[in-house]
This record gives sequence, C-alpha cells and structure tokens, in this order.
Amino acid sequence: MAAYIFQKLSKEGRAEGLDPGSTEARDWFRDRASSVSNVNTKSLVRDKERTYTSIRSADVGRMYMFFYDPKTKDTLPYYDRFPMIFVVDKIPGGFHGLNLHYLPPTYRARLMDALYSVSKTDSARDSEKLQMSYNLLKGASRFNYFKPCFKHYLNGHVRSRMLYVPADEWDIALMLPTQRFRKAGTSKVWKESRQKIRKG
Repeated sequence: MAAYIFQKLSKEGRAEGLDPGSTEARDWFRDRASSVSNVNTKSLVRDKERTYTSIRSADVGRMYMFFYDPKTKDTLPYYDRFPMIFVVDKIPGGFHGLNLHYLPPTYRARLMDALYSVSKTDSARDSEKLQMSYNLLKGASRFNYFKPCFKHYLNGHVRSRMLYVPADEWDIALMLPTQRFRKAGTSKVWKESRQKIRKG
C-alpha cells in the first residue's frame, strides 16, 4: 500500500483517542513519526488516489511530496531529490515552495506551529491549506525559519507524480525521514540552515 505509513500512524492515533488538530495530537504524531527509521519514498508517489500530475493555483497552501531533478544541480552546493513542500505560489513555468526538509526536526516543528497560526478554517476545503504568500512569510518574524526552505521549482523538472498530504497528516510527514539530499549530508545541510536563520 503506497501511503501505508501515513495510514498506519493515523490509525494508531485514532486508537489512542486523540482529538484531531489538538496540540496533544500534533505532539503524539510528531513523536511517533520521529521513531520511523526508513521510508520507501518511491512507493509514496505510486498511490494514484492521492497523487497528481501538476501543481495548480488552487493548491497554494497545501502540502506535496515528489521527486525533483533541479535544472541547476551541477552548480548547486546540494539539493533535495524528494522535496516535502507547502506551495507558496504558482508562477509561470513552475511554483515556489517551502521545503521543510531543509530544517532539522525541532526547527520544522517551530515553523509548523507558526504556520498553524495562519491556517485557513473558514470552510472544509480551506481547512486543508494554509494562508500562504512570500510577503506574509517575509513580514512575520515568527516565520524566520522559512528562509532556508524557500525554493523555486520548475514544472519540467518534476520527476514523479505529486503526493498530496492532507492536513491531518502534516505532523506525520513533518518528522518522517524522507529527505533525499544530494552532494551533501543531512547534518551539513541542517548546520548551514541554522546559520542562515541566526543571521536573520
């Protein structure tokens, strides 16, 4: 089952009687996902019921995971082969996204908590997305952690279908070891991200 890891942890959370969206549920899912040692990322994007072929303007604020091959990979110091992003905006030929993989887990949690503060809840559909824009992120000091994560993606360099992660699974995805960095190890990427954040 392609998205089995998400379904498995969601089922465990329901069995614990957790209130969806509560701080207790967020902490439980984050802690449980942190204990997962390996995830088959290729299987995740094979789930036809939960994957899409492209990003649309309506997807701004939603979370996706996919394989990506950067156009400038030869000159980049490092890059993530399997981004986990919140779509920030749709632009000609591609989109901007916040790739949370560029942050160590504790920083991801802090940024996620800040993003929850602007989560849209005015309808069932909008509860599945965040209020998101570059100007909003740049103008809010509590979103300082976004700086190492803000990336530009080209449609033509997406190398798989795009796995949609619904809101009730964000805290699971947040802590799963799905980053696939190339040209540098995870510890180096996270160290440089922390340095960027400290510089402000």
